[in-house]
Amino acid sequence: MMDSSKRRALFRLMVEERKGLLMPGAFNALSARVATDAGFKSLYLSGAGVTNMYLGMPDLSFIGLSDMADHTSRVRDAVSLPLLVDADTGYGNAVNVAFAVRTLERAGADAIQLEDQVNPKKCGHFNGKDVIGTDEMVGKIRAAVDARTDPNLLIVARTDACAIHGYQAAIDRAHAFAEAGADVLFVEAVESLEEVEAMPSLLPRPLLMNIVIGGKTPALPQARLAELGFGIVLYANAGLQGAVLGMQKAFATLGATGMLEENPELVVPFAERQRLVDKARYDAMEKRYAAP
Repeated sequence: MMDSSKRRALFRLMVEERKGLLMPGAFNALSARVATDAGFKSLYLSGAGVTNMYLGMPDLSFIGLSDMADHTSRVRDAVSLPLLVDADTGYGNAVNVAFAVRTLERAGADAIQLEDQVNPKKCGHFNGKDVIGTDEMVGKIRAAVDARTDPNLLIVARTDACAIHGYQAAIDRAHAFAEAGADVLFVEAVESLEEVEAMPSLLPRPLLMNIVIGGKTPALPQARLAELGFGIVLYANAGLQGAVLGMQKAFATLGATGMLEENPELVVPFAERQRLVDKARYDAMEKRYAAP
């Protein structure tokens, strides 16, 4: 596995190229392996995804730092790709943010996302959100920058102000976050195509564009977002939604017919499942360490 400092430096370079690095979300170690196997170059550990798949609950602040640190370490053990970790609001004030950054960096994060919602936060595409003051969020970002031990650990600053105070207010906040030291800016839930297209020319840092399938932001192809100069194109829960559909199809067939065979339209083959979890490596270890 690549040294963490080298991995983070490489990830920073990829983001700063502003060529629309396509990033899928993972919700556990196996989903991270599947995304890696599909050829992606980086991954996002989604707080919403972990909440949905780990607890079966909506993205309404039901998980905390320990949950995300545990999942980060498991994903880091499973894959070597750069990993952006969703840390929600930082789980408290600026002091809590500093602790969260240290904890997630030790767990294997290569970038950490913080947002300016009032705690408890909601999914960025839910109604009824609110945001903290700009000055308070600036303090959180400064604390995050100071807390990291590796200068190549990226701090991603998200604002949800667009849905509450309007587009210009969100742009103004993003400027303040950049001045506080944020490496990547994330303006959530922009609803106008024209506003999406204008953002890269308005802000001084690489931008993350979050495409929520069925959400409020108009979807543009990755190639177009790269042309506009976005640093990251995020599909945080595409894998989750695909996995749920796959389970629904398989369970519906099982319930209707009373049996389920190795039908590639419904389930991956047994051998493919074992390949994805790297069973051959453990078979080799078993032979290596067997008693003579």
